[in-house]
Amino acid sequence: MTMSGLEMTLPVLLVLIIGIVLRKTNMISRDGIGTLKNIAVNVTLPAVVLRAFATTTFTLKNILIPLAMFAVCVAAYFLGKLAAKLFKMPSPFVPFLTTGFEAGMLGYTFYEMLYGAEMVSGFAIVDLGQALFVFTMFKLMLSHMNDAKGGMNAKIVFLEMVRSPIMIAIAVGILLGATGLYKAMQAAGVSGLLDAAAQFVAAPTSVLILLVIGYDLSFKGIRWGAVSKIMLVRLGVMMLMMFPVIWLFERFLQIGPEVKNALYLMFFLPPPFVIPAFADDEKERGTVASVLSLYTLISIAAFFVLCLAVK
Repeated sequence: MTMSGLEMTLPVLLVLIIGIVLRKTNMISRDGIGTLKNIAVNVTLPAVVLRAFATTTFTLKNILIPLAMFAVCVAAYFLGKLAAKLFKMPSPFVPFLTTGFEAGMLGYTFYEMLYGAEMVSGFAIVDLGQALFVFTMFKLMLSHMNDAKGGMNAKIVFLEMVRSPIMIAIAVGILLGATGLYKAMQAAGVSGLLDAAAQFVAAPTSVLILLVIGYDLSFKGIRWGAVSKIMLVRLGVMMLMMFPVIWLFERFLQIGPEVKNALYLMFFLPPPFVIPAFADDEKERGTVASVLSLYTLISIAAFFVLCLAVK
């Protein structure tokens, strides 16, 4: 690592604070910040993801890791469902808040700051399994719950999935990496064109995403009892899953420190930021949004710890 922990964490704090200031001073409207988020999610982040998967070497290990992470997400969902019954938590969103990870808006940003753009494939291979879970089972289960209330249906969710720039970028990246096309481009001396274009488009990703997150951080009107309970359940589920998974990966897949730290980072990320869009009830939506905001702070704290740990 070329930068000290302080050199990496200070820019994160600064941009988050700028995002908060932009909201409080109304320098950027809610519509404006929504536009910045759309640019990040639909333009700059897909460039990061495409290059990450194109430069990935697809070995047996790199196939087993995504499969295992998909299974982790499924298990976490059912553990959340069990916890909701045991602790008498009536919100139907509890299982959805105990599984899945906001890798797009936070994970790639933090990992790139830790290891640089050239190493993002280490995080991408960990993200692949959970991304497939979120874009398939997760959203379909959310839509099924919402469909009974006249909300978004499964067909719409499926179409959104296949048209998502992130999923298209993952598919193209895997095609380039798994088929050897990217290596052929390297041998022909033309891979630099793809790299330069992807890096140029991807460059603003971290700043855009952190600005949006800072803008959206709000702690007004939090129902602390319900929110704290959900956060403790998620933390418990994540810790229950994290240590055995990392041990198994180290023991049987001989993962390196880059993948190990990608796993640590992943398990401390908040649930997917898409969840509030499926909450029709304003009270439920407020609870879900509060969990996401507070858990984002946990993710930032975990990133700070990793900055100090990574050498």
